Amino acid sequence: MLSRVADSIYWMARYVERAENVARFLDVNFNITLGEGEVLSEQWSPLVHTTGDEELFCDLYDFSSRQNVLQFLAFDRRNPNSIASCVELARENARTIREVIPVGIWEQLNKFYFLVRSAAESGELSEPTQFCEQVKLASHVIAGMTESTMTHGEGWHFTRIGRLIERADKTSRIVDVQYYLLLPNPHDVGSTLDVVRWSALLESATALSMYRHFHGRIEPTKVADFLLLDRQFPRSVHFCLIHAQSSLQAIAGTPAGTFQFQSEQLIGRLWSELDYTRIEDVIERGLHEFIDDLQCRLNDAGEAIHRDFFTVPERAAEWTWTRKQM
Repeated sequence: MLSRVADSIYWMARYVERAENVARFLDVNFNITLGEGEVLSEQWSPLVHTTGDEELFCDLYDFSSRQNVLQFLAFDRRNPNSIASCVELARENARTIREVIPVGIWEQLNKFYFLVRSAAESGELSEPTQFCEQVKLASHVIAGMTESTMTHGEGWHFTRIGRLIERADKTSRIVDVQYYLLLPNPHDVGSTLDVVRWSALLESATALSMYRHFHGRIEPTKVADFLLLDRQFPRSVHFCLIHAQSSLQAIAGTPAGTFQFQSEQLIGRLWSELDYTRIEDVIERGLHEFIDDLQCRLNDAGEAIHRDFFTVPERAAEWTWTRKQM
């Protein structure tokens, strides 16, 4: 597969997943702040931290009101991580590789794009619930069509890697934000407000029903364990890394436990460490410090994927050098 094609498929999947995650955060946050007045007035600012765009937000807006945050994260094209920007970028990547993706995926991305554009042109997003549900549904349809209509070869594996790396990053970010930004007052721990926030965190990952099935009562430590370390829940960080590594090995053609590329090594080392990590050890070390290190390593892995598979001059130079030695 051409590096250009692999790059576009990978980023198409990442941008669709990113748009869905932003919609999840907005929807859940809107619902838990309804009717709360000043009690949760600071609840909107942390969402900007979740995407890592607080500096850009401060440059563009005077204060983090509900309307400003909704506009910034949903429709502001000056924000490269807004839903509108992500869907537009996903569609542009898909447009350049229409010959290698099923027609249905391209058509669905087009519908997705016009859905978001129409919502943006309609004005204020005062009631975001319906819009966010439409975004999540559109993302699920694209993921389902990718799974069921795309040949499970290299292209499909690159879409899965992009989707899972993005999902792992966003899941870790929202857990970090909950611990350190949404709960600044120690007196809130164990309160009704605390339970609401942790339930909202689970809901943002569509994890609430599965969490209750396995753990019952909402407890922050168990919530963090479920979203970071669970091997079977499909939105947990651990699950995402296991299956991203599986796709990397399928592309590289290397047996399990061996590494041809640096990206395989980085992700393989990370998920294998999570195999032996207990949530008690994470809390003792410091959840924020653990997640900060995790995100840095995810970024390193993303850069390694780019070098290993998408940077044509480097790969071409390496191939030429290898041929000269033969």
